[in-house]
Amino acid sequence: MRLTTKGRYAVTAMLDLALNAQHGPTSLSDISQRQEISLSYLEQLFARLRRYGLVNSVRGPGGGYLLAHTPDSISVSQVIDAVNETVDATRCQGLSDCQQGDTCLTHHLWCDLSAQIRHFLNDVTLAQLMQRPDVMQVAERQQQRVAAGILASST
Repeated sequence: MRLTTKGRYAVTAMLDLALNAQHGPTSLSDISQRQEISLSYLEQLFARLRRYGLVNSVRGPGGGYLLAHTPDSISVSQVIDAVNETVDATRCQGLSDCQQGDTCLTHHLWCDLSAQIRHFLNDVTLAQLMQRPDVMQVAERQQQRVAAGILASST
């Protein structure tokens, strides 16, 4: 099972957006700076997140993005789905053609693992992540580094 950069970055960016929602719309350049994710990559991800209905864009001065729903109603699996990511643990992408067109010995084991991962990610919301002490500690460190000018400028 492999979650690609696309899924990881989408979840990270959505969590950043949720953590900074009290300040109003968040610009992608701010997320890019705090999370050290390419601005052009974020633009691609947020186009998908917007189409999926997870974020709203705000134009004009002070514009950026806002969550379209409350953090407690957005699951990690929704974010991953929005960017067309998969959490499939099978080698055959669930098509049952693992071994020369037939199902392999462990196909159902990996399907069960995929289902467990999906269930786990569906049960984790942005609000739950926001409340984790480790997440709050990292977010505080990132804010301090931005304020001190330590993080890289927008990429």
